[in-house]
Amino acid sequence: MFVDEVDIQATAGDGGRGCLSFRREKFAPKGGPDGGDGGRGGSIVLVASPHLNTLVSFRFHPTYRANRGAHGQGSNRSGKDGGDLVLEVPVGTVAYESTDDGLVEVADLKTAGERVVVARGGDGGRGNQHFASSTNQAPRRTEPGWPGEDRMLKLRLKLLADVGLVGFPNVGKSTLISRISAARPKIADYPFTTLSPNLGVVSMSDDRSFVVADVPGLIEGAHEGHGLGDRFLGHLERTRVLVHLVDISSFSGRDPVEDFDIIQQELGQYADERATQTDATLADKPQIVAASKMDAIDEPDRLERLRTHVEPLGLRVIPISAVTGQGVPQLLEAVWAIYQSEPGEVDDPGDLDGPIDPPLLTS
Repeated sequence: MFVDEVDIQATAGDGGRGCLSFRREKFAPKGGPDGGDGGRGGSIVLVASPHLNTLVSFRFHPTYRANRGAHGQGSNRSGKDGGDLVLEVPVGTVAYESTDDGLVEVADLKTAGERVVVARGGDGGRGNQHFASSTNQAPRRTEPGWPGEDRMLKLRLKLLADVGLVGFPNVGKSTLISRISAARPKIADYPFTTLSPNLGVVSMSDDRSFVVADVPGLIEGAHEGHGLGDRFLGHLERTRVLVHLVDISSFSGRDPVEDFDIIQQELGQYADERATQTDATLADKPQIVAASKMDAIDEPDRLERLRTHVEPLGLRVIPISAVTGQGVPQLLEAVWAIYQSEPGEVDDPGDLDGPIDPPLLTS
């Protein structure tokens, strides 16, 4: 099961109480204060793991509480610290906290092994040994442990991919990723065949490679949650290049120019609504328009109308057929030209191919 968004409650441990104690030994009847300090409460820590690719485990266990610190003891013995509770999440997970002003980003784990404390444990209280003075040699003052942080967090998984495939349902995105990589998504002749994102590694000549993501098809109103919703658009936020597939054949009954404009509008509206949450919006990313299904084109003027509409916008149109392979090498070279010239967010794309739902296929 692919789960890319969950809500969890993270409660750090409270600190232990300081101890009120006086030294009592046979030959020291008036021993001084020897109350130890309380231990520190455990923290909640998120760790990015390269071995995970879904947040499904958090759906069935949404509440996490770290151990509290032990109380201080006599003979200046401090209480034991509560151990940190480490939660492994997939690489690319973003943690948000809900506030009156909306969601505030707490952590963004982009690299494997990255650790972030999302709920800090409380400090332990001081024992009475700390309050002794020349005028107060038998202090009876101690401190209680401080409470740990309690946070309601929203975890969102954003795929770490270099290239994103976008377009209406059933325009050939899954067929394309299956041709250019070892990914094997479900392919059928009906809309919304892809229900979860897929990753594939594209290997080119001269040891060149990049990671491509295929997300479920978009429809008008996707930024508002229509169709499969806007949550899949978030997986494209980390990509460097977008490949916009437009069905050039007439079998869908739609007009390619209208399809292009609708998807562009959805990308722009999604970016506008999340301008405060992301630095690089989808509307700002470089794009290549792939005129898909050239093997089934029956009206050549559909391609010319798309070119006439798109090229004045500064976008390149490349006719392709994922079935026959027509134009696919040219598309990959055009993608690589942008990919290697643009600064990226993904340092090590890894070697994973296939659906983001275990098990992954390796190229």
